[in-house]
Amino acid sequence: MLHLRAVCPQEKTASALGILRAHAGTAHLVVHRGAAVEPAGDLVEADIAREAADEIIDALCALDLDHTGGITLEALDTALSDAADRAEEAAPGEAADAVVWEELVARTGEESRLNVTFLAFLTIACLLAAVGVLTNSAVTIVGAMVVGPEFGPLAALAVGLVLRRWDLVRRAAAALGIGFPLAMVVTLGGALLVRATDVFGADAFRLERNHDVDFVFSVGVPSLVVAMLAGAAGMLAMTSAKSAALVGVFISVTTVPAAGYAVVAAVAGEWSRCLQSVGQLLVNLLGIVAAAAIVLIVRRNGQRSAVGTRPLSRG
Repeated sequence: MLHLRAVCPQEKTASALGILRAHAGTAHLVVHRGAAVEPAGDLVEADIAREAADEIIDALCALDLDHTGGITLEALDTALSDAADRAEEAAPGEAADAVVWEELVARTGEESRLNVTFLAFLTIACLLAAVGVLTNSAVTIVGAMVVGPEFGPLAALAVGLVLRRWDLVRRAAAALGIGFPLAMVVTLGGALLVRATDVFGADAFRLERNHDVDFVFSVGVPSLVVAMLAGAAGMLAMTSAKSAALVGVFISVTTVPAAGYAVVAAVAGEWSRCLQSVGQLLVNLLGIVAAAAIVLIVRRNGQRSAVGTRPLSRG
């Protein structure tokens, strides 16, 4: 269940109540007359089935409440109520399969912002990847995968392309287009410092000896398959609120490690490996976005089909 709060101008409260009353997925409808101060109006609250959320929000936005008032949603961990049980049973489908599109847009939009935190995580991840390459440590490479924050902008790219939200596309492209080069430049400085001080030993830059991390730069069909599977799993996790599954997505793709490997290979003068690593990075980025977009298209079409058979009235 989700808890819905809507600030309504008084002249629109009756219409908002009508929408909520008419939908079988609504429970615990409450109205606080004149409770809203800024913007002024009434406060309407209800618990709604996740499967019903997208349709209800669309109807409330059609009243222009997102501009003249406000609409917020929050997840409910527990709802002990027969009315809530009836609402969930009346809404067709399963909560885990329901996509709340406005929630998805808001979430991916927030995670795709180019800010200091994003740049710091991406830079640290690239530095970890470079250390993993220099020390021939697959464990450190996996650590870099987990730290990397790049899936947020990649998911935002897919959402923006499918929903034609070009503001999301621009924001995500900026985060990736600025973030990766900046992180790689910082990593380049670190790699040059390591080489100058010889802190990791004389053989650290002999990459032909580091067979445990060869998977980072070995680009090919398997790389594309893994990237697409990861992109599909990641988007499924985001659209079904199964956020724990995202950790598996981070570990399965070699975006950040490929960037770190490319830098180390360039410092070592291994230009073939450097170019292969850049290719690995591009293949993974494109594969993730493509698969995520396909998942969104399939889920969007499926949800539209379900709306045609959804009972809107309580009878």
